[in-house]
Amino acid sequence: MADKRSHPTRRALLAGFAASPIAVAGIGAFPRSARAQAQAAGLITPNVCMVLPEVTEGPYYFDPDMVRRDITEDRDGIPMRLHLQVVNADCQPVAGARVDIWHCDARGIYSGYRNTGTDIDARGETFLRGTQTTGADGVTRFDTIYPGWYRGRTTHVHYKVFLDERTVLTSQIFFPDALSEYLFQSVAPYNERGQRRDTMNGTDWIAEQAGEGAFASIREQKSYYDAALVVGIAPAADSARSGAAGGRGPGTDGGPPPGDNGGPSRPDRGTVFIPGPKG
Repeated sequence: MADKRSHPTRRALLAGFAASPIAVAGIGAFPRSARAQAQAAGLITPNVCMVLPEVTEGPYYFDPDMVRRDITEDRDGIPMRLHLQVVNADCQPVAGARVDIWHCDARGIYSGYRNTGTDIDARGETFLRGTQTTGADGVTRFDTIYPGWYRGRTTHVHYKVFLDERTVLTSQIFFPDALSEYLFQSVAPYNERGQRRDTMNGTDWIAEQAGEGAFASIREQKSYYDAALVVGIAPAADSARSGAAGGRGPGTDGGPPPGDNGGPSRPDRGTVFIPGPKG
């Protein structure tokens, strides 16, 4: 009976964190009381993104079949450790879920595609893409770099959570504009491209649709940034409503990299593995 009575409270806590406007500030935004509440509920951060299942792929996703924590490869940039915790609506951790992430490098380049507007053809490459499986606490970690930017999008990281072969959660993680601007203007190789002008968090419609909770909590460490986000499974999820977070293709989701379609084909959903590595 005690567990049943606690569920509405834990659900309200999770939903409250997801809707909190102070999450957008990212760095040191939450008061100590909120962090204490999150810790008591078993959450790694008060930054919570409630995500809806969908059956479509995210923009320019492909599965390089690489189960690895460190996805950096040869990319230059500020090191970042990204922690994602998958929980259900009652704040209970989801163990054994597969988590994929992918993002552009410091110069706005995605692996696996020919990037138009530059002389860079990254087809056949796999940098800044990888897979991990959540532990008993629902947490997985990736070692990567702080993402760059490209025209038409604010700074972001794509992710997918596979609960089984057909249930997929797709969304994006966003970062504080103040930190992004500092890095893009002051730190190589981010500052080699000139000033970011066209799209910030406030003018990116995908960031708006994803909601306040989709912004990562950022902590500056001695030699890297620590980023964390709780991915909550929405209790009334509907795949027809999930396109805003994940996108449905080039030209409609605002999510394509600065390139064409000359990249890997999307895998047959029936071949997706869950959990852990293929084979």
